[in-house]
Parts: sequence; C-alpha cells; structure tokens
Amino acid sequence: MTDVTIRAETEDDRKAVRDVVAEAFVDEPVVADLVDRLRDSSGWRPGLSLVAEREGAVVGYVLATRAWLDAPDALVDVLLLSPLAVHPDHQRAGIGGALVRALLDLARARDEPGIFLEGSPVYYSRFGFTAAGDSGVRRPSLRIPPPAFQVVWLPSYDENRHTGTLAYPDAFWELDCVGLR
Repeated sequence: MTDVTIRAETEDDRKAVRDVVAEAFVDEPVVADLVDRLRDSSGWRPGLSLVAEREGAVVGYVLATRAWLDAPDALVDVLLLSPLAVHPDHQRAGIGGALVRALLDLARARDEPGIFLEGSPVYYSRFGFTAAGDSGVRRPSLRIPPPAFQVVWLPSYDENRHTGTLAYPDAFWELDCVGLR
C-alpha cells in the first residue's frame, strides 16, 4: 500500500473517477451517474471526495455528502458515505480501507455529529461503524436491511439530541440508489 496516495479529488479526476466507479459497480452502472448528480446537488461538500492514486492513475474513490437527521428538535446535517469504489484490478490491497480511514479523519474535524452508510457490517465494522438503529436512528428506507444501516458517531455527537430518521439527498431517490439490491 506504500505505493498508493490518497488525496482530494480535483476537477481533472472526474473522468477517471467515473471510470473507476463504473468498473467497481459494473452490475449497477447507475452508481457512476449518482456521483455526477451528487456533485451538482445541495449534498455536495467540498473536500469530502477522495481518490486513491497508484502510479499516476486513479484506482479508488470515496465520497461523503450531506444528508439530514430529522431529529426531534431540529433537522441536523450529517454525512453519508457513498460510494466507496476500487477498480477491480486493485481490490483486496487495502485501498478501500485507506480511503475510508482518510475520509473518517476528515469527518472527525468537521461539525457533523455522524457519518452514515449502507453496506456490509463485516467490512465496515473494522472502521468503527455500528448499526445505526441501535442508536435510535431510523433508516430512510425499509429496503435497507437493519444491519447494513450503519453509523460512526463523530466528536459533536450527543446521544440525547441525535436520534430520528435519516434523510438522503435527492439524487439517491431520483436514481433509485437506496437499499441493497
């Protein structure tokens, strides 16, 4: 993994990012479209789009966008990790893990109280993700299996205030990218 650099995505990376996401999600090509839509949405947060580069080529990508927790007293900004993509030729080399760790480091320096995702509990638990439902947060769709709906609480988390229902950015709904298929 020493030959991989994790850095912020630049404008020049967009085509390479789209290609990596399309290759990683070959059975779900809409995920590459999702990234494009999220860039143009109110959910976009500069600096939370990271690439993994090896020998000058983009081989991995992770993105966190703004989502909302419909808490009892207020609508709270939170983060949503999606997608995490590594080109198939570079998978199982620690690149995805390095991307997630780098993103979590960035998230811990921000004001949002949590970062959510839907994904494999076996994979994401190694980064501290736990079932969000155990914290009193409801998933945005019944299509998301409860164990797959996960969160890492960040420094500004308050267990008395940060409960409710997670709301995804519109792009996820418009492209039907909610829930595991």
